[in-house]
Amino acid sequence: MPQDLFELTGRVAIVTGGSRGLGRAMALAFAEHGADVVIASRKLENCETVAEEVRALGRRALPVAYHAGSWTDADRLAETAYAEFERVDILVNNAGMSPLYASLEEVSEELFDKVIGVNLKGPFRLSSLIGTRMAAGEGGSIINVSSIASQRPSPTEAPYGAAKAGINSLTGSLAAAFGPKVRVNCIVPGPFLTDISKAWDLDEFTARAKNAFALGRGGEPHEIVGAALYLASDASSYTTGALINIDGLPR
Repeated sequence: MPQDLFELTGRVAIVTGGSRGLGRAMALAFAEHGADVVIASRKLENCETVAEEVRALGRRALPVAYHAGSWTDADRLAETAYAEFERVDILVNNAGMSPLYASLEEVSEELFDKVIGVNLKGPFRLSSLIGTRMAAGEGGSIINVSSIASQRPSPTEAPYGAAKAGINSLTGSLAAAFGPKVRVNCIVPGPFLTDISKAWDLDEFTARAKNAFALGRGGEPHEIVGAALYLASDASSYTTGALINIDGLPR
């Protein structure tokens, strides 16, 4: 049956940045379709909150404090997940950051390195570790989360857009490296109304979105779920190296 293509029972997923926003929406969707979930994010207490939501759905959950820009934290997260579940079938590299800056010349080396570290270095290391184990075992799916800034960069997102463009490129590299047993794909979101949007001028954004996007609005977190389930499950068994824009079509 078509619905069986999206079944995830018996599988284990890691979702970085899984304690809020798009990460939380994906983690809960995976659990609703039968997966056990590792929720990894900076603040352990936030991970524990989502873990309780996963357990309420009848699935196992493991909250892990994780800094996406740390090479050693990637190693620790991988080891912790395999020690608990003995397998990982789905990895979602969702953790990211895009801090504001006053001007390009005022971007410090520390800020630049931090943005590249969280958005590119961490996903590279974690994917390398998990993907190698997946390829040596029963296979799996890696889902990177990029940004429309990787394709349509603005002046206020220069390091972030560059890092996410690196994620787009990395997706193709990893798909070639880990195939045929591991599929590696990338979701490219536009503006979503998550916790981050609380810092926006929402009245201004809403007014601008009516003309700036074909769908006339920002996305809601649950609207990322369809693409995530497709890429995580057997429904996408012949899809790898793909970039899937979920962005309301900027004009």
